[in-house]
Amino acid sequence: MSQASPKVGFVSLGCPKALVDSERILTQLKVEGYEIVPSYGAADAVVVNTCGFIDAAVQESLDAIGEALHENGKVIVTGCLGKRSELIREAYPDVLAITGPQDYASVMTAVHSALPPQRNPLLDIIPDTGIKLTPKHYAYLKISEGCNHRCSFCIIPSMRGDLVSRPVDEVLVEAERLVKGGVKELLVISQDTSAYGVDVKYAERQWREKSYRTRMTELCEGLSELGVWTRLHYVYPYPHVDEVMPLMAEGKILPYLDIPFQHASPRILKLMKRPGNIDKTLERIRNWRKVVPDLTIRSTFIVGFPGETDAEFEELLDFLREAELDRVGAFAYSPVDGAKANELPGAVSEELKEDRLEQFMAVQAEISAAKLQRKIGRTLKVLVDEAGANGAVARSASDAPEIDGVVHIANGQLLKPGQFVDVVVEDADEHDLHARLAG
Repeated sequence: MSQASPKVGFVSLGCPKALVDSERILTQLKVEGYEIVPSYGAADAVVVNTCGFIDAAVQESLDAIGEALHENGKVIVTGCLGKRSELIREAYPDVLAITGPQDYASVMTAVHSALPPQRNPLLDIIPDTGIKLTPKHYAYLKISEGCNHRCSFCIIPSMRGDLVSRPVDEVLVEAERLVKGGVKELLVISQDTSAYGVDVKYAERQWREKSYRTRMTELCEGLSELGVWTRLHYVYPYPHVDEVMPLMAEGKILPYLDIPFQHASPRILKLMKRPGNIDKTLERIRNWRKVVPDLTIRSTFIVGFPGETDAEFEELLDFLREAELDRVGAFAYSPVDGAKANELPGAVSEELKEDRLEQFMAVQAEISAAKLQRKIGRTLKVLVDEAGANGAVARSASDAPEIDGVVHIANGQLLKPGQFVDVVVEDADEHDLHARLAG
């Protein structure tokens, strides 16, 4: 009688880039005959994929490792926090192994050591798309690893290294496979999507008997051939971003840009080691909107950065009012162990940080609410995420999963996840739209 397959528990923390790493590890585990189980008690060992970006994420990762050790006892740690193995070993000397981000081979070596595989020839065939942790109808498409920027508040390059772009044909083949597997929306992710291909000098590759350079615009042209939604995340506002506007205007990729502006004061941006010409940025936003009137811009900002004065915070609020961004996230500055910004003078008090964050979000809430009000009466194409007795929840071109708002469809009980439908917007609140099926 054949032995039972060894069982692995899996905890995935952090950003979409870490989620893609988790999907790859899980796919490899399944290929090698391991069974993935949803509880500590049922597992023979547990893999924890950690995040280490800010102190709160470090603490969440350490807590997850501690919980897995307490509940199971056999724990393998991977992911960004794995780069700080001494911190993990100090807290939890009993972990079986620690590996860094994207180090799939070392994770598998550690699993083999803890649980030798029992290869099962009758194993269910893995779908071509591999194991996905997102719903069946959307998927993250990671186009590169690492980052060439050295932002003073960030330690990602020290964890994930410099930019390494995936060959454009490899990305397009993966995208094609995902679409064949039922994916209706591709979310392009990396640390810096605009820099895609810089490291390989925009090397040319073949896909579907056509040449494409390893470059953001040409990748988007290829993805637009697949007939699904393509959404761009983590785009820096370099001049060549202008080149994707015609693709958006023609409906080939979604009119959506996720751009981490971080601040609007030239001095603070310089301290952050970020691009700093805000007047130029506002002009470019205006020009983009001329070409793509329905363009949705999402961004993130940091308030209370060391040295931020009242006047510089007001500059940030003025930028918000002028730019009229659609979706905005903000954080009070939090020191990250190992980041250069920790050495800067002029730390802002916690109380003032929270006060500024509150003011910032109040200004943005008004802008977002006003922009959503303008959509009342319009017909929008939406992608259904879930449906039930109370109607359906969907997303429009303006809504990335889990970070933006949603569209509630009151009469959508019979819809199915992954379905595209047209709806008429009847109402809006600060974050979401309320609609009914058109026709």
